[in-house]
Amino acid sequence: MAKDVGGPDGFQTRDYEDPPPTPFFDAEELTKWSLYRAVIAEFVATLLFLYVTVLTVIGYKYKIELTVAALEFLASRGHINPAVTFGLFLARKVSLIRAVLYMVAQCLGAICGVGFVKAFQSSYYVRYGGGANSLADGYNTGTGLAAEIIGTFVLVYTVFSATDPKRNARDSHVPVLAPLPIGFAVFMVHLATIPITGTGINPARSFGAAVIFNKSKPWDDHWIFWVGPFIGAAIAAFYHQFVLRASGSKSLGSFRSAANV
Repeated sequence: MAKDVGGPDGFQTRDYEDPPPTPFFDAEELTKWSLYRAVIAEFVATLLFLYVTVLTVIGYKYKIELTVAALEFLASRGHINPAVTFGLFLARKVSLIRAVLYMVAQCLGAICGVGFVKAFQSSYYVRYGGGANSLADGYNTGTGLAAEIIGTFVLVYTVFSATDPKRNARDSHVPVLAPLPIGFAVFMVHLATIPITGTGINPARSFGAAVIFNKSKPWDDHWIFWVGPFIGAAIAAFYHQFVLRASGSKSLGSFRSAANV
C-alpha cells in the first residue's frame, strides 16, 4: 500500500507499507487459473531460455556472457530459475505450492529446450559437450561450490533489490528498469565463474543440459549446481529480509504460525 507524500527537493515519494507474507501453504491456489497460467509461462520461458543459451554455448562460446545477460534482461519478468524461486519462497513472496510447481515447470522446460538444441544441431551439440555444466580441470569441489554459492547470491540478491517495492516507492522519482541490474549481475557472474564451473547459478539450466547430454562428468559434479545455488539463494533471502529489511520477523512469525496450524 502506498500514497504520495512530499519528498526531498520537491520530489514526490510514496509512503509504503509491506504487504503481508504469502501463506506458506494455500490449497485454494490450486483452484485458480492464474497459478496454472504462471506455471505454463515458466515452462515456456525456461524452454526458450535454455534453447537459446545452449545454442549460443555450442555455436559461439566466446559470446556467452553477453548473450546470457541479454536473455536474463528479456526473461526477467519470470523466475526461470529454481534458485530464484527458492529465495522468493524463503522470503514468503510465493507459496510452497507455487514454488514447487514453478521448479517442476522450469526443469521440464529446460529439458525440452536442450532437447530441441540436440535435435536441430546434433553435430555442434556433441562437439561442445552439450552445454552441460561441470567442474573445470584444476579446480576442486570446494572452489566450484563456492563459485556457485557466491554467483547465485549476487543474482538473487540483485533480484530482491531490483524488484523491492519499498525501494521503488521510496525512489519513485528515479525510474529504474529491474531487468537492467539483473542482466548486469548475470553478466558479471559469468565473467567470474565460467572458467570454474561454466556458470550454473540456475539448477534447471544445469539439470536440463545434464539430462540430455547424459555423460558421467556432468552427473558426477551435478550436485554442486543444486546445492550451491540453493545455499546462495538462501543467504541472499536471509540478508535482504532479515538484515536490510524489517520484514524478516514478520516472515519468521508467519512460518511459525503455519507450522502450528
